[in-house]
Amino acid sequence: MKSSYVFALLGLAISFTLPTFAQQKNTPDPQLRQVADDLSKKFDQAWNNNDAAALAALFTEDAILVNNTGPVYGRDAIEKQYADLFKQMHFSNHIAKPDQYSPHIIGTTGNELWWNGEWNVTVQGQTGSPIQAKGYWTSIVVRDGDVWKDRLQIWNAAPSPTK
Repeated sequence: MKSSYVFALLGLAISFTLPTFAQQKNTPDPQLRQVADDLSKKFDQAWNNNDAAALAALFTEDAILVNNTGPVYGRDAIEKQYADLFKQMHFSNHIAKPDQYSPHIIGTTGNELWWNGEWNVTVQGQTGSPIQAKGYWTSIVVRDGDVWKDRLQIWNAAPSPTK
């Protein structure tokens, strides 16, 4: 199903059609899906090793990370934020799961993708019991040679159920 729009501009009728969300649900190219799965595994490994440098290496130099503290600009700042976080908390059992319909090609060159998914992780603070955290993410990744890196990553944390 498509949504059609018609506008009158300077006496001219302009018509265009936008795809609906349902049309976005297509099976991704298997090679691109492998890219998504491989990059997700690298993120999982870096999180589970609490390795700020490895996490930051998965971003472009000019990347932007948007999380619950706001935007973080550049790979160096992203690494610092993760390093500071890992001093306070230990993360384990991190699993990032790309959405079944991801990734999607942006543009015509095939060197940019957008994708989304969900994540969950066990977090252990300096005191107290471990807790489970989960949420959702979306990323724009770019290819430089044979390496894919995040240029923009946005994530949120889903609310914890109340007891």
